[in-house]
Amino acid sequence: MAKSDSESDPLWQDLNWAIGQMLIMGWDGTEVTPQIRNLIEHHHLGSILLTAKNLKSAQQTASLVQELQTIAHQAGHPHPLLIALDQENGGVNSLFDEDYICQFPSAMGIAATGSQELAYKVAKATATEVSAVGVNLILGPVLDVLTNARHQPLGVRAVGDDPQEASQYGIAAMNGYKDAGVATCGKHFPSYGNLDFLGSSLDMPIITQTLEELSLSALVPFRNAIASGRLDGMFVGGVGLQNTGMNVMHACLSEQVVDDLLRNDLGFKGVAISECLEMESLIQEYGVKGGTVMAVEAGNDLVLLCRAHDVQLEAISGLKLGIDNGIISKERVFTSLKRVLRMKNSCTSWQKALNPPGLSLLSKIHPTHLALSQKAYEQSITVVRDKDGLLPLSQSLLQEEELLLLTPLVKPLPASAATKSMMEKSAAKNGAPNPHDRWVHQERGAIMSGEGVFRELGRSIARTRHGKLLHTSYTANGLRPVHENLINRASAIIIVTADAHRNGYQAGFTKHVAMMCQMLRATGQKKSLIVVAVSSPYDFVMDKSIGTYICTFDFTETAMASLVRALYGEFIPQGSMPGTMRKSKKVSKNRQRWLVESYNRDRDSQGLDELIKVLARSSTPSLPYLTTTSHSLELFNPSIEETHFVVRNSSTQALYGFVATYFVHGVGAIGAIFVDPSKRNVSIGRSLHSRALRVLLQKPGLKKLQLGLSFPGVFLGIPVDESGSSKSWFTNMGWDTQFPRRMTNLTIEDLSSWSAPEGLLGSIQRALISFDLIHGLDNAESVLTHVSTYASPDVVELYRFALARSLLDHKSCGVVRAKSTDGSILGTVIICTTGSQLATHVPSLHPVGDERVGGILAPIVPATAQTVLLLQGLAFMGVRQNKGHKSARSVLSWVSQGFDISCLLMRNESG
Repeated sequence: MAKSDSESDPLWQDLNWAIGQMLIMGWDGTEVTPQIRNLIEHHHLGSILLTAKNLKSAQQTASLVQELQTIAHQAGHPHPLLIALDQENGGVNSLFDEDYICQFPSAMGIAATGSQELAYKVAKATATEVSAVGVNLILGPVLDVLTNARHQPLGVRAVGDDPQEASQYGIAAMNGYKDAGVATCGKHFPSYGNLDFLGSSLDMPIITQTLEELSLSALVPFRNAIASGRLDGMFVGGVGLQNTGMNVMHACLSEQVVDDLLRNDLGFKGVAISECLEMESLIQEYGVKGGTVMAVEAGNDLVLLCRAHDVQLEAISGLKLGIDNGIISKERVFTSLKRVLRMKNSCTSWQKALNPPGLSLLSKIHPTHLALSQKAYEQSITVVRDKDGLLPLSQSLLQEEELLLLTPLVKPLPASAATKSMMEKSAAKNGAPNPHDRWVHQERGAIMSGEGVFRELGRSIARTRHGKLLHTSYTANGLRPVHENLINRASAIIIVTADAHRNGYQAGFTKHVAMMCQMLRATGQKKSLIVVAVSSPYDFVMDKSIGTYICTFDFTETAMASLVRALYGEFIPQGSMPGTMRKSKKVSKNRQRWLVESYNRDRDSQGLDELIKVLARSSTPSLPYLTTTSHSLELFNPSIEETHFVVRNSSTQALYGFVATYFVHGVGAIGAIFVDPSKRNVSIGRSLHSRALRVLLQKPGLKKLQLGLSFPGVFLGIPVDESGSSKSWFTNMGWDTQFPRRMTNLTIEDLSSWSAPEGLLGSIQRALISFDLIHGLDNAESVLTHVSTYASPDVVELYRFALARSLLDHKSCGVVRAKSTDGSILGTVIICTTGSQLATHVPSLHPVGDERVGGILAPIVPATAQTVLLLQGLAFMGVRQNKGHKSARSVLSWVSQGFDISCLLMRNESG
């Protein structure tokens, strides 16, 4: 193919000129500095990266870019400068001007609309606006696939977790950019969508997937975008790769990644742009000179150095030295030069560069783009659930009722530059960003304080409802008295979360408020709860205890304005969860079978403890995970056969799931089944359940199968959660959940202020019922006979264990008997204190903190006319014993919900 005139220009024979075209650089400041002028005039720098630190408004940006191009033109540059910008929309926009530049949803927000046509229109509008101020290269689209989407730092900057969907929306955006006359650059190759932050001293994230795994998922959008023929550039990331086929510290410095994978395997012929080489890890490992040479040698055509002038000069010196040393050949330099000049030919000219249309075009198109922005945001707002029909608020909340808004004090996030004035204050206050956030945003996006946006959100809600709004923030300090007071006042509560999976306090706070609302509703109070995720939609997508859950995908002012309109019914939200979450749950993954292994205490106990901790963080406080450990589930009882199984990652030793099975005197039981919340809906629970049943059904003499058991008393049966998801899961597994025996824990929270209900003692005396307390097995035959007559074998073993331990534990547990006048046993109950060994296996008895907990376990009373009175009497005796042992609170466990003991003023703690 013949060379173009620009490629054959004799000027390029001067390698200093050619080297200048292989660099893309930036600086801090909103005006041209002597340093950036020097780079353009004397080092022939051919490409500039603008960031939010350079840009104040559309007018200033147009003037700045025009000045930069004029400097290049007067310095004799044959071609205009490439002017690059991060303008992803959502929370990452380098240029914002509320009068001329429109805000649009993030990539995931656009995907939530379900419209690739809208993705194209938004991208074209975005590119048209930045092109009007002189930008000719957009660093986009983002083509990453969010493998394990909940825990990946890119979040809503990516389309989602489905490779084909990421391809479709990425190509639609790319076409929009191209049709607006702007060059494109896919990112972040080979993937920022499945990073592990392994805690190295240099904070370098690692891709651990094999090339085969990457090829089936992460590389699909890159491959498809390249095949379309319209992708001008590819941004090569600075991540590491560690797998059996590749051990790379920095992808952008690796010939295996750039030349072999990107060019040879995927066939990319455009401009490869390296990640910024001012990374601390790269500087420490190779130095800037060496790193720059390695980047070019690996196959990059443009080497990015973001802002430090001394580092930029060092990079230029390094390239010259690399050529002098023969490491970089002239042919290699000219290969990159040709690619860069072809990109420039496709997106700019001197006529265009020196005469950007600026505000005249922007003011003309702004009304149309505003309408498109509103349409895009309204179509992206997603109501994942509205189980209780709370939307719109105008119909579910009366004018005189109070509405409470609870918003997080989040760290500054990259966003539109709507609150530019906060950027420097925030940077000074918060210091350097953490490693995770540095890799999320690469420190190039503008910063917007969430607090300012949420204040305006509150004002907007108040204006819309024409009524009172209570608004306060929450932090990692949790639920404070001020929150409790406001919750008690309000009839409806809106909680905002922003990346709760990375800000764990938000998840805990939200769950706490949800439980508080549930308790208050049980007393007849109106407590409507709406949770709004304003960044990652995965905060509570799987937690159906949150009955009304809305996602906005970013918290720019424009997104929050659309949220308010959705809350008050000005439009009906039609958005949907992106990627695989949009698809039916009955996908082929449900047929996946996991390798189930026998539980090994030495190998798996630590992993099981970690799994239980994860469940505690993601579940309601009523479930017993907080006080459960691996020791709770192992009995070492000769009368009970126990066989437990795990699904685990044999490489990392992490447990993905666990099931405990027990067999006692003809009864087989599944005592607990745990699955990591991030691994649900992929058949781990189904695989464990199948293995557990297969083992139990093979037991000789099996008479009965049950869910839950008293010993160990981790779960009393199917956990009763607000969403009913556990019940439906077990129903699908074949269990009869229509008429289950409902067992519960009941609690007296403050024993010091408790007194016996009036008239109870008199009723017991008139019925001629007496009580005594026994310890040890010597005189326990009648008790065990009574229990075996009226209860299941596991309860018998619970009593046997309690009696056997009562003397060993210094009488910290024992059995209260209710007897008739002839000495026959009418009922029994176990009583114990915190110090009892029994508390290990009954988590509801385990103290949280220093408080002492008294236990009243498994009351056994046959169904007679005296049943309720006997149960009340046994509970009363247990409470009195607990109080005598200085317990702070008392728990009655393993009691049927059919029994009425409300006269003891106990409340339901869990199901």
